[in-house]
Amino acid sequence: MYTFLIGIVLLIIGYFTYGKIIERIFGVKEARPTPAYANRDNIDYIPMSTPKNSLIQLLNIAGTGPVFGPIMGALYGPVAFIWIVVGCIFAGAVHDYLTGMISIRNKGAHLPQLASKFLGRSMRHIVNAFAILLLLLVGTVFVSTPASLLHVLMDGRIALGIIITVIFLYYILATLLPVDKIIGRLYPYFGAILIVSSLGVGIGMLVTGAPIPELSLTNFHPDNLPIFPLIFFTITCGALSGFHATQTPIISRTTQHESQGRKIFYGMMIAEGIIAMIWAAAAMSLVNGYGGLNEMLAAGGPGAVVTEVSTLLLGAIGGTIAVLGVVVLPITSGDTAFRSARMIIAEYFNIAQKKLMSRLWIALPLFAISVVLTQIDFNILWRYFSWANQATAVIALFVGAMYLYIARKNYWVSLIPGTFMLVMVITYILNAQIGLNLPMPLSWVGGGIGALVLVVLFFIKGHKNRAQNLPLEVDVSDYKHSA
Repeated sequence: MYTFLIGIVLLIIGYFTYGKIIERIFGVKEARPTPAYANRDNIDYIPMSTPKNSLIQLLNIAGTGPVFGPIMGALYGPVAFIWIVVGCIFAGAVHDYLTGMISIRNKGAHLPQLASKFLGRSMRHIVNAFAILLLLLVGTVFVSTPASLLHVLMDGRIALGIIITVIFLYYILATLLPVDKIIGRLYPYFGAILIVSSLGVGIGMLVTGAPIPELSLTNFHPDNLPIFPLIFFTITCGALSGFHATQTPIISRTTQHESQGRKIFYGMMIAEGIIAMIWAAAAMSLVNGYGGLNEMLAAGGPGAVVTEVSTLLLGAIGGTIAVLGVVVLPITSGDTAFRSARMIIAEYFNIAQKKLMSRLWIALPLFAISVVLTQIDFNILWRYFSWANQATAVIALFVGAMYLYIARKNYWVSLIPGTFMLVMVITYILNAQIGLNLPMPLSWVGGGIGALVLVVLFFIKGHKNRAQNLPLEVDVSDYKHSA
């Protein structure tokens, strides 16, 4: 249990120390008007309070990642705690903060536009296609997982197809309506359910003295599967997730002041890391070790572990509330996944979103494609999502590093985790069955060489950007900041 508790403490300390360092490196401009005011349209651009933005951001980025990912990552034992803590403080929270703040400085721009500006125009088309694919996968996966959990929770009394239809209808409304109508009103309550349920599980483990294993690199892990790089693709949202880069622009368009960024972007990633630690610890301690966890995952997936843990620690009523807290996660990321996809497409084709019909004709084809994707096996979708997710994280970290490089600030805080994950992404796709299926030693060599080449290209591009005095932010000197 000491490993678990120390990990929680380190995450909190990380917010107050490394979070401040990152904020200082970036350089907050409190007097600069944010897009919420400068581009206000009362649809996507509208100022909202810090508490509301924080809870929305937490729910946007969370999905089932900080629950399902750590549960599956628990198969590797307490070594999973290391990746959650280190990854969250030095990679995930840095990733979220930089993408959010750079977006604020650029009219709430999404990742494809930022990649185009800082990494090259050709990247806009590549990242745009990549982001839309990722968001469609996320939206589809986050229809299936909450529907399955609700189906089990109601003992199958309501048909799975009906639950999926209801979720899709909600997603359509959340995608089309102004951000403050559904998301701004409901998310604070959903956030409260999430936080209470997660804390309930965490406190329940402490009170009952659950036997959380201590750190040991000799602890169990899946047979014939290498910890590295697989653990970085199993535990994503609780440590580092490119999906977050698609979500932060939603809140960069509603943030009132730049000084709120550390709480909203860095802080909520730390909160997600704490949630991930709780569920990883619960999976390790409450299902009879590796064998019991492996059997339960094989029989019912992570959802079965959630139900078992929640009921065991909190009883029938408390367990039901905890499961509902987990159900909230994918639903509140699925809706914003489709919303982000709609905004990215609109941004790409320069289509104003003030009129409902302009939003509708973009959104409906996305939902039609997602309905088709629901017919594909969930495990296949999840594998592609995991790879696309971390590849997107690498792109976002390199965008952050380029921004800081051009500004002649400490770009290593973003380039180091970006390069590390770049090696993992290339190695994974070279070795994985969904990739080239090469032997692991050869995959590691390929990952190292590929990353080295791309880092060299990064510095070449950075030198050109500096020479051309590439503007870091959109000029808003003509706007007046009104609160």
